Amino acid sequence: MSKKILAVDDSISIRQLQSAVLSAAGYQVIEAVDGKDALVKLAGNTVDLILTDLNMPNLDGIGLIRAVRGGTSQRLVPIIMLTTESQEDKKQAGRTAGATAWIVKPFTPDKLVGVVKKVIG
Repeated sequence: MSKKILAVDDSISIRQLQSAVLSAAGYQVIEAVDGKDALVKLAGNTVDLILTDLNMPNLDGIGLIRAVRGGTSQRLVPIIMLTTESQEDKKQAGRTAGATAWIVKPFTPDKLVGVVKKVIG
């Protein structure tokens, strides 16, 4: 059975790109438009990885990580931040919240798949 990834980004084009790249690599992808939508989707699905943007309306990536790490049944699932932000203080905030890895946009399909394979196989 293919591993399931939750892709969270407020940009539909980024979500579609992630979904296309990861589906072609053999993963099943669930899309969410922001952190709040992601928490709703997590309530009904078990995932192997969360891939999230940092800057989103309603609930940003850091808030999503804190919510997942703070007590959901999937608090141990790996979480990769995929964002345009590359400042060290933002990365440190992500690590403190519980991010597993950080990828800076723009990304290449090979890099995305490589990091995902490294994290979940």
